[in-house]
Amino acid sequence: MSKIPVYFMPGLAAGSSIFENIHLDESIFEMCLLEWEIPLPKEPLSDYALRIAKNIKHPNPVLIGVSFGGILVQEMAKHIEARKVIIISSVRSNLEFPRRMKIGKTTKAYKLIPMQLLLNVEKLAKFSFGEKINKRIKLYEKFLSVRDLYYLQWAVETVILWDRNQVDENVIHIHGDQDDVFPIKYIKSCIVVKGGTHVMIINKYKWLNENLPSIILEE
Repeated sequence: MSKIPVYFMPGLAAGSSIFENIHLDESIFEMCLLEWEIPLPKEPLSDYALRIAKNIKHPNPVLIGVSFGGILVQEMAKHIEARKVIIISSVRSNLEFPRRMKIGKTTKAYKLIPMQLLLNVEKLAKFSFGEKINKRIKLYEKFLSVRDLYYLQWAVETVILWDRNQVDENVIHIHGDQDDVFPIKYIKSCIVVKGGTHVMIINKYKWLNENLPSIILEE
């Protein structure tokens, strides 16, 4: 029997190293790690998703995305046939955005974010992971590999302006009840991970290793 290809997309500014503790049975699954690429000038999300989708070399893969990567894999699924789409610490539509993000879109306040400062890894970690990270900065430093200024500007604007306003019920959503970037009170329906924060891909990997196989294989 051929293996099931599972493609993983990291969150905003993160590299594929965030998946280093995720392990799936190699006799059943083939893990493939995707990376962010620098967007082209004014590149729409749909075009970017198509470009990243060209890195997928298997038919009918499982797509797993974290945070902004969860948004991206949903857009990628418009361009390729996916066996299953799974998002972690993310949202299935802009209706699940917290109030501050909706206000940011209306007021365009996101344009005032000093992106140059986000090139500092501590500020970028707080922005991307939404955690109190003073004791964890060394840990997160290795995960935040994309520090290109244009990428950050594009990514923040792309998330805020995401235009999907209907939930795709076929998308499987795994979410922590302690997520402070996308608070669970705004999430309509998901598999809840108790104690999971926005960085649970890093610190709740045991739960994911135990549960992802059955979630992927479930008909």
